[in-house]
Amino acid sequence: MKRIVFCLAVLGLGGSRVAAAEDLRLGIIGLDTSHVIAFTKLLNDAKSKDHVEGGKVVVGFKGGSRDVESSWSRVNEYTGQLQKQFGVKIVDSIEELCGQVDAVLIESVDGRPHLAQARPVILAGKRLFIDKPLAGSLKDAIAIDRLAREHNVPWFSASSYRFYDSLVELKKTDVGEIRGAISFGPAHLEEHHPDMFWYGIHPTEALYTILGTGCESVVRTATPDTDVITGIWSNGRVGTLRGLREAATPHQVIVFGTKRVAYQKGEGDYAPLVREIIKFFRTGISPVPPEETLEMFAFMEAADESKRQGGCPVKIADVLKKSR
Repeated sequence: MKRIVFCLAVLGLGGSRVAAAEDLRLGIIGLDTSHVIAFTKLLNDAKSKDHVEGGKVVVGFKGGSRDVESSWSRVNEYTGQLQKQFGVKIVDSIEELCGQVDAVLIESVDGRPHLAQARPVILAGKRLFIDKPLAGSLKDAIAIDRLAREHNVPWFSASSYRFYDSLVELKKTDVGEIRGAISFGPAHLEEHHPDMFWYGIHPTEALYTILGTGCESVVRTATPDTDVITGIWSNGRVGTLRGLREAATPHQVIVFGTKRVAYQKGEGDYAPLVREIIKFFRTGISPVPPEETLEMFAFMEAADESKRQGGCPVKIADVLKKSR
């Protein structure tokens, strides 16, 4: 079918331009995670279950981290699969990738290079999705946001958990005034990242999906196989994150309200997140405000600081001030 191309239009903020076209040309940076295969299949394979329309992955930049086993051991396999199964072109630089696409996904499994990878994308004015974790430190997360604001480039980052149908339904449930929530799920560690950044980001994001911003202080209790992180939100709301490692690691959210207690029922998949990514690339409007994403990373950093202080309360404002 002939590709219908309209005029180049500014569909959002400042200098970030996206071609209003039948299919957006997408580039992926960092080919060392299963997400690149799952997302590309949803976008490029019209016969796949839950196919997402509106964009095709056309270019990739390999990336990879030599000191992270889950990166170096998989990057060649995933790169080859993208080329053979989906015909994705592999280029030698991020700058070259940016010249061939309308928008970009940073998928590197390691959060540490995300700031360096985001910089040329932002300077090229390309709308940007950054997969979890947004960065390898709160300081880098803030730097990404600052750079994007300076150049008027929309960005967002999110865990797929946020958009699971089961969590969306839970959020819609009328529990009255929400007084608190418990989120539990996998929180496996990776030595190069703050404790919760690597996998604890998922249950953290689920907690924030229900409670939103406004956490003021954090206390953490840590053992080798479990973390319990308690946040005090404004108006006295209490959010509890239980990070699981060595035992069973299911994930679920429980919401406590003035009318009832509601439980998340079921799980989810990647398709809702990918649909949100395409919608964001079209509109330039993030489904997750940057302020909320940064507070989530401050929450996790405050939890690390509480652990360092033997379980003392740590204020969110203090860790944000220290990292700016």
